[in-house]
Amino acid sequence: MTIWDEHKDVVIIGSGIAGLSAAIEAKAAGASVVVLEKMKVTGGNTRISDGGIAAPDNYLQKEKGVEDSQAQFYADMRAAGLGLNHPDLLEVVAANAADAVDWTRTVLGVEYLDRLDRFGGHASARALTTRNHTGADFTRAQLKKLEEMGVEVRTGCFLTALLTDDRGGVCGVAIRSGYQFPDDHSGVAKTIAADRAVVLATGGFGSDVRFRSIQNPALNESVGSTNHRGATAEGLIAALKIGAAPVHLSWIQLGPWACADEAGYGRASSFASYSVYPSGILVDPDTGDRIVNEWSDRRTRSDAILGTGHACVGIVDASGAAIAAESLETSLKRGHVKAFASLSDLAAAYGMPDGRLEATVKRYNDAIGKGRTDRFGKPLGRDAQLLAASPFYAIRLWPKVHYTAGGIGINARAQVLDLDQRPIPHLYAAGEVCGGIHGASRLGSCALAECLVFGRIAGQQAAACRPGKDAP
Repeated sequence: MTIWDEHKDVVIIGSGIAGLSAAIEAKAAGASVVVLEKMKVTGGNTRISDGGIAAPDNYLQKEKGVEDSQAQFYADMRAAGLGLNHPDLLEVVAANAADAVDWTRTVLGVEYLDRLDRFGGHASARALTTRNHTGADFTRAQLKKLEEMGVEVRTGCFLTALLTDDRGGVCGVAIRSGYQFPDDHSGVAKTIAADRAVVLATGGFGSDVRFRSIQNPALNESVGSTNHRGATAEGLIAALKIGAAPVHLSWIQLGPWACADEAGYGRASSFASYSVYPSGILVDPDTGDRIVNEWSDRRTRSDAILGTGHACVGIVDASGAAIAAESLETSLKRGHVKAFASLSDLAAAYGMPDGRLEATVKRYNDAIGKGRTDRFGKPLGRDAQLLAASPFYAIRLWPKVHYTAGGIGINARAQVLDLDQRPIPHLYAAGEVCGGIHGASRLGSCALAECLVFGRIAGQQAAACRPGKDAP
């Protein structure tokens, strides 16, 4: 019989946007709640993200007259996921993303820029960006709300096991309090009873070289990651140990906008994501030719770069660069983005064959003028921008591990499922620790959306649990 050090109704593991959303909803439903975070700082990958969130039929689309639909959003995500997405989960995200955005505005007070972005794989501009262009805008607002609600968020608490009762249901957690990452033996062993439920929101494993290389041996220590250091697999492993079903673990996404000359996610990656890909072109420096539809999904773009065997060059002109002016300024100072007075100067700097880049850009601009679709399937003439205004900016791009699409299986109520597709009693999950939502490849700006949607559901459902039975 477990001797508990303390009791809470709902125990939430992880303090990114999914976990904090769950905490707010569980507390609002009347449960006593604690949030446990293993790192010294809260926020996980959310905190270092760019704050972009996609939602169909969102408030800003309506204000600006941008046509969109839940059905189109569903179709876009399913196409990028190669049809591997679990339809019931995808439907939940599509149906609730806009409401989740409204919740962040009305309940949390999050503010957004007055603009919509269109990222690769999306049929329309549907991505909102927080005022300060960072996911920390979400977590700061959530932490403030939780403080007002009297919910404790503890750092330095490392999950060592999910504890189960004689029915196989989760009844609490074993942790090491005072944990110092990455020393798994640091801290003091404690147990916390979860009288209603546990919510697992521990994120992905993009920084866990050992675990990710089991899934894909090519993703060894030689491949960088955009994730924070603590994006490791122990939460996922704890769930697998009690019988949770693994889903799509080998589908690990690389970020095609990752800067080859910068560690981690960095600032230059944001410039590539918000300026280069929406408004520019990607070329192979060996040939001076384009290699891909710059509006395609992340997997397609990453595979195209990897297929060349070396970093490729993203190019945008002064007009296209203006949308990411802040990250451009920083990246220029650091030398990760370079400015050139002419295309010929740019081509010479990267060793491209004489005249090839200029010819590539001329063909591209001519196609835009004629409203053509190019050989890569990019619909030039529809939102495409000419490359004509100097200076021209260039960045070397090489993919890094960015997102782990696989994780544990859940249903539409955020209940964790076992290998027989039955809910594991009193265990819920949300965010990147889950699998099945994105399939083979996640579209940009969709992670925060699904984290919000399922985080809220997990918190509501967990609070509705009672000892001996699950949520109604």
